[in-house]
Formats: sequence, C-alpha cells, structure tokens
Amino acid sequence: MSVYRVLDKLEAYVHEGTWLPAGYRVLSEERLIEFVEKIRSTLPEEVGRAKIIAKDQDRMIRAAQEKAQSIVSEASVTHEQLVDQNEIVQRARTTAETVLREAEARAQKIREGADQYAAQLLGELENRLSGALGSVRKGRETLTAKQPPSGTASPLAEAAAKSKRVAFDAQAADETAAMESVELVKK
Repeated sequence: MSVYRVLDKLEAYVHEGTWLPAGYRVLSEERLIEFVEKIRSTLPEEVGRAKIIAKDQDRMIRAAQEKAQSIVSEASVTHEQLVDQNEIVQRARTTAETVLREAEARAQKIREGADQYAAQLLGELENRLSGALGSVRKGRETLTAKQPPSGTASPLAEAAAKSKRVAFDAQAADETAAMESVELVKK
C-alpha cells in the first residue's frame, strides 16, 4: 500500500469522526495509531529511497563541484605557466634578433674594412709594379736601341739588369706583405 492511499484513508476517517461542540471531533486512538503505523511501514521504502537519492545527489553535486574547482585551478595554473613561457620565449627571440643584427652589422663593418684595406694594398702594389714595369721597358728600349757586340756587357745593360733585380725583389716583397695582410684580415 502506498503512503498516499494511507493518507487518503486517514483523511476520510477524520471526516467521518463524531463532531463535538467548539469544532472538535472524536476519533479512536487505536485507529489513528494504526494509520500512523501503516504510514511508517510504507514510508521507509519510499522515503529511504528518496533519502538515498537526495544523499547521493548532494554527494554527487559536491564531488562535481570539487572536480570543477580542481579543473579551474589546474587550468589557471596551466594558463599562468603558458603565459610565462610565452613571455620568456618572446624575450629570448627579441634578444636573439638583437644579437644577430649586431653581429651582422659588425661582420659587415669588418668585411668593408678588409675590402678597403685589400684595395689599398693592391693599389700600392699596382703603383710599384707600374714603376718597375716602366723601368723594365726603358731598359729594354735602351738595350734594343744599342746592341753591344756579343761578349761585352755595357754599363747601361748592367744598370738595367740591376734595376730589374731591385724591382723584382721589391715586387716579391710587396706581394708577400699583401698576401699576409689579406690572410690576417680573413682571420
């Protein structure tokens, strides 16, 4: 029997009771206790189930709230870590770009300086070689104009040969110095 049926019977019994003056009714105590016992015997199943459901519901809601709070806290921590990592990465990239730009600028200045130095040395070498080449041409012209008899060396031919040797030695010394300078610049 359900609780509602027992309650309906109790209500009908109260309405059937004898009326007394002042709005009171006379009801049998035994009959009322019987209805209360029927209600108690019927309640434990349904109320017990309802209590269990309510108890489980409260427990489940608390567990869900705790889990949600845990997820929110974890997400907050993860978000902060990602923001920190992103800031660190951004700073590192900025620093790396700055260092790279400075290194490229320094390398460009060194290259330009080395190129200027090499051009200057090559220009000086070219001037010296032009002078030596001019001396060689004059000596050849002098030799071809005056061909001495074979077997005797003229003083002019000796002077030209000596001039050639001096120019050749100077040229070799300048080339060696230029090559060493270029090697130093490359290092």
